[in-house]
Amino acid sequence: MLKRRHGSILKRHGSDKRRRGSSSSVELEVLPHDVIELILERLPVESLRRFRSVSKKWIFTIDSPSFQSRQLNLRRQSRGHDLLFVAYYEDPPDDVAQHALGSSSSCIYRTVKFPFPNLLLCYGSCDGLVCLFCIDTPNVVVNPATRWHQSFPFSSLQRRIIDKETPFGSDPIYELGFGKDKLSGTYKPVWLYNSSEFGLDNVTTCEVFDFSTHSWRNLVASSPYPILRFQKPVYFDGSLYWLTDCVETKVLSFDLHTETFQVICKAPFADDAPLPSNVVLFILDHCLCASEKTWPTQVIWSLDSSSKTWKQMCSIDLTNTFPLFDRCGLMPLPVAILEKNKLYLHGRNYLEPLMLHDLNTKSFEVVSTPTTPGDCIYYFESLCSV
Repeated sequence: MLKRRHGSILKRHGSDKRRRGSSSSVELEVLPHDVIELILERLPVESLRRFRSVSKKWIFTIDSPSFQSRQLNLRRQSRGHDLLFVAYYEDPPDDVAQHALGSSSSCIYRTVKFPFPNLLLCYGSCDGLVCLFCIDTPNVVVNPATRWHQSFPFSSLQRRIIDKETPFGSDPIYELGFGKDKLSGTYKPVWLYNSSEFGLDNVTTCEVFDFSTHSWRNLVASSPYPILRFQKPVYFDGSLYWLTDCVETKVLSFDLHTETFQVICKAPFADDAPLPSNVVLFILDHCLCASEKTWPTQVIWSLDSSSKTWKQMCSIDLTNTFPLFDRCGLMPLPVAILEKNKLYLHGRNYLEPLMLHDLNTKSFEVVSTPTTPGDCIYYFESLCSV
């Protein structure tokens, strides 16, 4: 009732302004501005973008980082995340599609398209921002909800690949990480790669991009172990995470504030030296998780952040997903879990579907089959920018 009444007040003020022009500016202050802020914080991004046209004071409020942070936090608390399919295309895009998942409309599956077929997407999103990288076009950070974007230049690693100094051609051996320093509030793209594959002496090389100087810098600190190839760094709670390439696979973290590395724990995999295509790190239900495929099963574990121990969440019979998911290709990526028992899996091979797996009934259902290459990620709409 209260939310509906406030929404009506805002709409009436907006329509009053259109009818009477600037003469209605006084009427906008019928409510104290701090009360207006409390109302605005609870509105979706699309509405807030429209309400920026009400007055300069509202523009200042909606564009302020403190307001955007509060709005995002309330969005997270009031409803769960959405799913975002980031598609890459060569032809002009059609309309952006979206539909509700499950029995309620609390989670929306959206599609956003970018006109760069060779782009790669960093894992997940950070405060509603997604980061994309390529060797053909500049890297870019995008807010899909507001269409704000900012490009940033190639790193030394990308230039080595462009100059064909890597012996592995143009394959995406390494993936860019993107996350937020929670103390300073700054966003950081990060490359971590095995130095030996470029003829360097140190174990790994780490590059961090600084948006304030618009430049990359090499860190003195490096990982004590080489990292497992073909893995996307996972951002969670102020740190990026990788799997190591050593006798016993370990979980490696990089604190985005202190810019230091730390081995968190041993990975839960049955195989001490698993194939990169058979293991993956990801975020599920606000936890750092890991999964391993040992045909015909895929096991998912979650990490207890306090004890640094793994707990098995579920085991999936992959024979029920064949041939929708390639048996010999990359394992399906768990994207989200809703209502405690609805697990969404997205195929990581070419044009594989988004699938719903009911953990209680063990059933599978195809939710969406892409018509263009892309990646599916969990996502919160926001007003944030770098």
